[in-house]
Amino acid sequence: MRHSHVISFIATVLFAASAHAQLKIDITKGNVDPMPIAVTTMTGAGAGGASGADISGVIAADLERSGLFKPISSKAFIEQVSNGDAVPRYADWRQINANAIVTGTVTPTGGDKVRISFRLWDALSQTQIAGKEYNTFARNWRRVSHLISDEIYKRLTGEQGYFDTRIVYVSETGPAKKRVKRLAIMDQDGANHKYLTDGAALVLTPRFSPNTQSILYMSYSGNQPRVFLRDLQTGREESMGKFNGMSFAPRFNHDGSRMLMSIANGGVTSIYEMDLRSRNLRRLTQSSGAIDTSPSYAPDGARITFNSDRGGSQQIYTMDSNGGNIQRISFGSGQYSTPVWSPRGDLIAFTKQSGGRFYIGVMKPDGSGERMLTQSWMDEGPSWAPNGRVIVFGREAPGGSGGNRSNLYSVDITGYNLRQLPTPTDASDPAWSPLLAM
Repeated sequence: MRHSHVISFIATVLFAASAHAQLKIDITKGNVDPMPIAVTTMTGAGAGGASGADISGVIAADLERSGLFKPISSKAFIEQVSNGDAVPRYADWRQINANAIVTGTVTPTGGDKVRISFRLWDALSQTQIAGKEYNTFARNWRRVSHLISDEIYKRLTGEQGYFDTRIVYVSETGPAKKRVKRLAIMDQDGANHKYLTDGAALVLTPRFSPNTQSILYMSYSGNQPRVFLRDLQTGREESMGKFNGMSFAPRFNHDGSRMLMSIANGGVTSIYEMDLRSRNLRRLTQSSGAIDTSPSYAPDGARITFNSDRGGSQQIYTMDSNGGNIQRISFGSGQYSTPVWSPRGDLIAFTKQSGGRFYIGVMKPDGSGERMLTQSWMDEGPSWAPNGRVIVFGREAPGGSGGNRSNLYSVDITGYNLRQLPTPTDASDPAWSPLLAM
């Protein structure tokens, strides 16, 4: 399961655009018109499953799913590319309204290894604006496809991509009164799906470590709800401690050295911080009779957001990392929960319940600029893509006699481009990984 060092060599071919005519999407707008882009089939023989058609298909699907690009059907292509390294006939591509062109080549390099190269061309200024090659094992072709998508996204939007990532979530099966919940993990596009637990114990709220190699989550294993740590390579599971009461809602800090969680004891739920090296535990909130939960660090670790009913209703608060300077930041109607700080530090996403509806929203860390992105019968549990532009969340809908149905969705922070994520079963509690390590 470990992903580090699977790409053995990366060489930059060409990445500089002409300064006077750089092709770029303005993603600061709300509803952006998708950029027409031609993703041609990579040329070459391929090897070990790394076919040019499959690689190009993944790239086109990644770009289309972002809502910022509109891949042009290959049926409209005038030029049929036979050499992925050659300069395209720009006039042919402008004739079908392509702003950008992606070409590439797959070359076997011996044994089970391949070299996958791509080039990104600006059809308007007639220049190459990006290009890289990846020397790796053929079995890594899908991951290389996501890396290429990230390069294209970065070059044409000016922001980091998010395609070379994974999502962990809770898979749900069985009847409503006897639900089986298992941890599951997949690539952000639904590929490489795997189950991590067998369903013997109910599991909730999985959260990735910064290096993407382990997850924290709450499990009812042993009939005592508590937080566990699981290594994704070995499958080793470790309890983070038995306390006088249940522990839940865990989350790592930015470098994985510490974690936050809630511990319920005697009618009070407080937030604690644990040093993961020493296992020393420190209590951060001490509000009598209140439920303080769902803590999330700011990217720099200096502040923490959480939700609490200490004021009489469930609202969002922030505090310093030592538990001081607690401030309420949500003041709209309804109840607020599951706040999570953006990786960019500029926004806090949350769940809101008001007027019989559930919403996913965002606000600035001081509580200003509150905006609702989605609404439904039940939307909850937002998690950020690593570039801070897309949010994944769970949506439950009434399902009639068969029980409610739950699925994963993503939405842009502008509130546009709502998409359902493919999962083989009902799904909830998603968490988006950081970019995978090279």
